[in-house]
Amino acid sequence: DVMRDSEQRRPRLRRLGDQLGAWYTPIALAIAVAAGLWSGDPVRFLAVLVVATPCPLLIAIPVAIIGAISLAAKRSIIIRDPSVLERIDGCRTIVLDKTGTLTYGEPALTDRLPAPDTDAAGTLQAAASLERYSKHPLARPLLDAAARERLVLLDAVAVRERPGEGLEGRVDGRHVRIIGRRQAEAAGHGPALPPAAPGLECVVLLDGRYAATYRFHDAPRADSRSFIGHLGPRHRLDRVLLVSGDRESEVRYLAGQVGIKEVYAGRTPEEKVAITRREASRAPTLFIGDGINDAPALATATVGLAFGHQSEITSEAAGAVIMDTSLKRVDELFHLARRMRRIALQSAVGGMALSLVGMAIAAGGWLPPVGGAVFQEMIDLAAVLNALRAAVPGGELSDY
Repeated sequence: DVMRDSEQRRPRLRRLGDQLGAWYTPIALAIAVAAGLWSGDPVRFLAVLVVATPCPLLIAIPVAIIGAISLAAKRSIIIRDPSVLERIDGCRTIVLDKTGTLTYGEPALTDRLPAPDTDAAGTLQAAASLERYSKHPLARPLLDAAARERLVLLDAVAVRERPGEGLEGRVDGRHVRIIGRRQAEAAGHGPALPPAAPGLECVVLLDGRYAATYRFHDAPRADSRSFIGHLGPRHRLDRVLLVSGDRESEVRYLAGQVGIKEVYAGRTPEEKVAITRREASRAPTLFIGDGINDAPALATATVGLAFGHQSEITSEAAGAVIMDTSLKRVDELFHLARRMRRIALQSAVGGMALSLVGMAIAAGGWLPPVGGAVFQEMIDLAAVLNALRAAVPGGELSDY
């Protein structure tokens, strides 16, 4: 129901061709009627209409759009709704999901807090040696950290991992236990622990003594901050919102890391839709998300952009899909759309301007209908050839 309601309320905007045709057609008819009445010659009326055929408008814009769609596909950007290319450059608000969009979607070890007089490398080695036998989500970041420091993993014996009790075993003759903060406090290690902080954490005990606290965050993508920072100056986006279903402490931590001030945490899919709809009613809004919970908001926004293809529902709701989950591809889409719009306008407006010149010549009686048809074909050819430039890479497509 939320999805259907979102699709029914998707903003309806006039296409570029409709906007240009709204004033071109009345002008062309006015010139034709005026020429026929002023001269009393119906041939002039016909000649003006022949030259006035809006082929640059009807052909050049679709050719530019198709060319841009082709170029986008080569850069792992799938355009499902061609109007995305016409609308995205006009968006003034961007709403971003957190997990998997601004972050990698996986926890990473961000803080290592060893106890005083403790061998930090030895503690990490022991913890990683034990964690390689675990399927817990925090095992991988510990193993990655040990690999980065080129620590040799040791064999573990008597490994035991019970739900709610943490992980324990013997590594190199030492008893190693990896537990959560609550368990550590219950075991009497509370005074030795560092103050609580946002994110996930685990506590390492060696032979029953507190050894270290490791903190994890769904780390922001390496280019998240620079991407957010360039949206206003380069793409004229006035507001950047971070909307997530995650805990507020974690969402605000990420927002501080990437430079976002407007934060909405702990939001349900329905609340995401309400926020997106409110923003879209104020200004054209772009929503970027990757999860199935983002699908209704993607359908509600002026432009919905799916980050990755993890869910068919999310991809179906979006106007475009970034296949390789890179913020650089989002930036490239902005540039592709802007370039396409510029080329389409050059082709259509330039072709119509030449048509107006031809109409003036025909209205004066210097261009017969047959000559007008030939003249119009030359205009069409020039407009289409120019529009084809949208399919050819030109210049740098990213600027951050």
